[in-house]
Amino acid sequence: MASVSSFRVALPSFVLNSECKSRNRAQIQCLTGPDSSMVSSDSVLVNGASVVGDKSKIEPLINGENRRLGSKVEEEKKSVKDDVKEQLEVLWDDGYGTETVKDYLEISKEMIRPDGGPPRWFCPVACGQPLKDSPVLLFLPGIDGVGLGLILHHKALGKVFEVRCMHIPVYDRTPFEGLVKLVEKTVRLEHASSPNKPIYLLGESFGGCLALAVAARNPTIDLVVILVNPATSFGRSQLQPLLPILESLPDGLHFTVPYLLSFIMGDPMKMAMVNIDSTLPPPFVVEQLSGNLTALLPCLSGLSDIIPKDTLHWKLKLLKSAAAYANSRLHAVKAEVLLLASGKDNMLPSGDEARRLWNLLQNCRVRYFKDNGHTLLLEDGVNLLTIIKGALRYRRSRRHDYVSDFLPPSMSELKRAFDQQNRLLRFGASPIMFSTLENGKIVKGIAGVPNEGPVLLVGYHMLMGLELSFLIEEFLREKNIMVRGVAHPELFLERRASPSDEFSYFDWTRIYGAVPVTASNLFKLFSKKSHILLYPGGAREALHRKVCHTPVQLD
Repeated sequence: MASVSSFRVALPSFVLNSECKSRNRAQIQCLTGPDSSMVSSDSVLVNGASVVGDKSKIEPLINGENRRLGSKVEEEKKSVKDDVKEQLEVLWDDGYGTETVKDYLEISKEMIRPDGGPPRWFCPVACGQPLKDSPVLLFLPGIDGVGLGLILHHKALGKVFEVRCMHIPVYDRTPFEGLVKLVEKTVRLEHASSPNKPIYLLGESFGGCLALAVAARNPTIDLVVILVNPATSFGRSQLQPLLPILESLPDGLHFTVPYLLSFIMGDPMKMAMVNIDSTLPPPFVVEQLSGNLTALLPCLSGLSDIIPKDTLHWKLKLLKSAAAYANSRLHAVKAEVLLLASGKDNMLPSGDEARRLWNLLQNCRVRYFKDNGHTLLLEDGVNLLTIIKGALRYRRSRRHDYVSDFLPPSMSELKRAFDQQNRLLRFGASPIMFSTLENGKIVKGIAGVPNEGPVLLVGYHMLMGLELSFLIEEFLREKNIMVRGVAHPELFLERRASPSDEFSYFDWTRIYGAVPVTASNLFKLFSKKSHILLYPGGAREALHRKVCHTPVQLD
């Protein structure tokens, strides 16, 4: 009996062309087993020799090759299974800044070559092998349809998700309902194979309409929908007066459209800043920024190949039908929703749309980015996994668990939180740490704190709890240990949420391991031999009001 095994293989932009570089990887299924047939023609090539016609000669060769391939696949599956990690290391490398918009444009040139095929899924090579029991994330692209909108985030997301990106060929004319059925089929297959794990739908612009449509049609499936400037507001787009002009533009002038769209859809300055360290002296930043812009601008001409004139007309019609379809079914969406909206979106009124969807959707949380443009995921300072973690939208089972679903901070998150945002506070407070060794000697630093847990650190609020950041940073830098702080439950309640919430201090506390102070959470942390930070004084102590001196008893 044949068995079905899944594995990944490098494909050169979905077409068998030996001149193409293998940049992208697709997930395929292979039937293996002694009874399965690898080929069905009367002429096959085995070890460089052609065997024609004689079935008695062909079948033993085919079966032998099948058995060898089957055993090889089983060995590879076992090896991959043994190598799968269960958790990330503290200060892991999330790869943010290693890929840029220039890479997006260059790789797109290979992927848009006509092959006559239908829309399909592919798994980017950079995503690598995810953690054990990681959920599936399906990326639904915007109007470009290439599927590379997550290129800045492939490495980070690939650590904690099984990432699959949809690719819609340039000359494909599948209607919106056909795309909905394609995504829906994949969602139902994933749900059938792993019914206890959530399925993530990440939709950007046009893909946001697609994600909402699938969620509305499947209210009983555990979905987490992430929307990035969804095109549900296309009917109120600032570009509506220009659309008739774009549709009637002569072929000879269509080359100007990519340059127009590039400045409307995103901020070139923010795109060029992705791989530049903002802590460098200004002259070095200006020099690197100038070089990045010089390299980026010539690549923009490639957008005319990604969205040729006929395709642009089709995509505009597709956007209209997608927005109408999704808006008519918003009442049926039961999934968790995380909506990312840009304040300087020149293509869609994303800020107003965030407020509208926040009121209409049952379980929606918004993060507002007032200084970013439409192509939010391609701009500097936006780390998608960081946002998901801060909004408490990452989980591997039906319910979010503050202990088992926690992902330790990456090195880029450490730099952003402490080297960029917390520099002034550290400079003003100038904290110094001291600890006591086993022999009673007091030393500078935290050498006296055990490296192995469980460890309970008990303290009190001095600067309303702001000094916590210094303590956590010291443990990360000196001992590479993540200290889990037990915090007031108010920090985790959604009743304070609003459609204009920006990424804030409260998000950073969750990213750096804060958990609600409950007996069950403390028990789980002790069971995992964690380093735990407890401030028993509570809110009264933080505000320096009169505190009832109640003894703390730990059994």
